[in-house]
Amino acid sequence: KFIPPRSRSTATPGLRCLVRRQSRKEFRLEKRTAPFAPFEWLIAWRYLNSKRSDGGVSAMTVISLLGIAIAVFALIATLAVRSGYRAEFVNTILGANAHLSITTSLHEDADGRSTTAVAEYEDVVERIKRVDGVVSVAPIIKSQLLASSEARNAGIQLYGMRFDDFNALPLISDPETASGDHYDIAHGAALGVEVARTLGVGVGDEIRLVSPDGVKTAFGVSPRINTYEVVYIFGVGRYDIDRVRVYLPFEEAQVFLDREGVADEIEVFISDPEAVEDLEPAVLAAAGEGYVGWSWKDSSGAFLRALEMEDNVMFIILSILVLIATSNIVSGLVMLVKNKGRDIGILRTMGLSEGAVLRVFFICGASVGLVGTAAGVVMGCLFAIYIDPIFEFVNYLFGGGVWDPQVRLLSTLPAKLELNDIMSAVGLSLFLSFGITLFPARRAARMNPLEALRYE
Repeated sequence: KFIPPRSRSTATPGLRCLVRRQSRKEFRLEKRTAPFAPFEWLIAWRYLNSKRSDGGVSAMTVISLLGIAIAVFALIATLAVRSGYRAEFVNTILGANAHLSITTSLHEDADGRSTTAVAEYEDVVERIKRVDGVVSVAPIIKSQLLASSEARNAGIQLYGMRFDDFNALPLISDPETASGDHYDIAHGAALGVEVARTLGVGVGDEIRLVSPDGVKTAFGVSPRINTYEVVYIFGVGRYDIDRVRVYLPFEEAQVFLDREGVADEIEVFISDPEAVEDLEPAVLAAAGEGYVGWSWKDSSGAFLRALEMEDNVMFIILSILVLIATSNIVSGLVMLVKNKGRDIGILRTMGLSEGAVLRVFFICGASVGLVGTAAGVVMGCLFAIYIDPIFEFVNYLFGGGVWDPQVRLLSTLPAKLELNDIMSAVGLSLFLSFGITLFPARRAARMNPLEALRYE
């Protein structure tokens, strides 16, 4: 039979209890200790650190911790690769392509041929340069041709650019790999590294460019053929650029393609590429009537939207993985509550309130979630930082060919840590860990001490 303490000296140190007789068989205990008092942390630590032979669940605690750590690691690693892939993809777009391309609407030239070429491109360039937010403007010649060497052929995309405009392209003038000197572009052709590999040429060799749109004769159209020296070979790390891109001097491209006095497009580079849609109306207004624009978001928007949708799906799937991992905390706490039923009854009769018991078991579950989340964050950040040697090891382990640049467009697997991604993973893991811990903790707090001690 439970006998309440008769004086304050007999109460447990650290607890000030007011015991009031409620019936013959049960009492209601009230305490006046601050939440999360040191003794609550001490009890929680003893429960977490207890051996299974003593009624503890240390093995289940370790399993729960590892599960949460692996789930958070997978979430952060996936988000880092996603952010890195998008950033690298956008950088290669903006580093080798215009932010906004300006052409005229379809019209007839002096010879009666339909064209979109810009005739007075010098005046248009000067007008666009005066728009706020525009960094540089470059007229270009653009066409699809056939390139050939001694015994090989390749379809290419020819760009004719002025010397200063060519050297202003960051990924072309300072690429991942390069041979030759980009300042020699005025005296020859610059090739993408995959074009050079396909043709089997290097710096100093010659290639032939063939244009099917040649001179009309009595026997049909005679193609235009000219030979150029390879003076520069670049590799930007994006397959669809390295595989097809060839640059010539602007004036030489005009002569070769019979575009003298005109430009095929006007490329516009702005200070904030993400705001190209806001600046496009002002640029078109400065260009004049009859001009249309095509931004980098228009050309790559579908791919970027597909990436965003895939990112959302992957986040949901990995969130479910985190939820499954945090569910192990419930299993461990349910076993802990069952094994510690006698201890809970004794603590309640000594003056521990329902809130104190709830906080003890909440600390047990939340500590596992907190430590597991921290370990997952560390592993995820290390994976993102050292992704290159990890990728090389995996590639070596599987004999190469793990990453195909022809499919994924980029030459390597990128990763970029962003604070928002890390905070999203941490917030999700802690929210699930803390929230799911409340159910078994509440069950322990509502346990009747008399029922817990009935058979002891």
